[in-house]
Amino acid sequence: MWKLLSYFSFGRATHTSTPKSPPAESRSRDVGQQGLSVEDAQDIVEERLLVASPYTTRPHLLDLTTLTQSQILLARALTILTPVTHAYATSPYIDSFNWDAVLTYLAAAIKSETLHWKEQYFYIVVFRSQVPPSTDRSHLAELDKAAHVEAMRSGGLLKYWFGTPDVDGRNVATCKQLILSLTLEQSDSAEGVWRRREDAAPGSSGEGHKAAMRATVKMYSEWNIERLKLVVKENAGQWNIIPWAD
Repeated sequence: MWKLLSYFSFGRATHTSTPKSPPAESRSRDVGQQGLSVEDAQDIVEERLLVASPYTTRPHLLDLTTLTQSQILLARALTILTPVTHAYATSPYIDSFNWDAVLTYLAAAIKSETLHWKEQYFYIVVFRSQVPPSTDRSHLAELDKAAHVEAMRSGGLLKYWFGTPDVDGRNVATCKQLILSLTLEQSDSAEGVWRRREDAAPGSSGEGHKAAMRATVKMYSEWNIERLKLVVKENAGQWNIIPWAD
């Protein structure tokens, strides 16, 4: 069923005005606290770079100059993506995040920019996993960071997110590639959104990603990859997330 944007959600008024960026001073302070260089901080303030994952150093930032206007608007909207349930590691993906708020943000930005958004779709990868309590998570974290740098170099990764493992070691991670990349860790899970499915292939062929996959086979008690399609109708008036079909 298609999701129709509404002024009301769960009995509360949904924010529909154009989301505004923080003042330049505030943004400069924020990036300074994240350990970025003065040059990188300035690029973020001037909106050339975007923090689109839990990682905030330069190799992990999204270069907005490589994207189209519509892709930039979606990437910015995805910065407010957040889980709406503590059970995101095991819940249906579409029900685990504030997608209605993200698409409301996008629709308002499209209207503000007077952009005609034609129907588009994006590639989502969801990684659900479970790790034993004895697992060295610091090693997994380093592997994840290296793989994310490779994905950013390949281009097209609009969002990456991961959560915190639950009491059973389950988590989720996700990416969107123009779609979005996002990871959830409740058991272990990750998720990402990519611009196109083709963008995901180079990002998953590097040595960092291969090392992470080898670790997955050895260190995870179970894991599963879910491929989804985010479909955004004209001017973001309707949207849906459906299984990806080749």
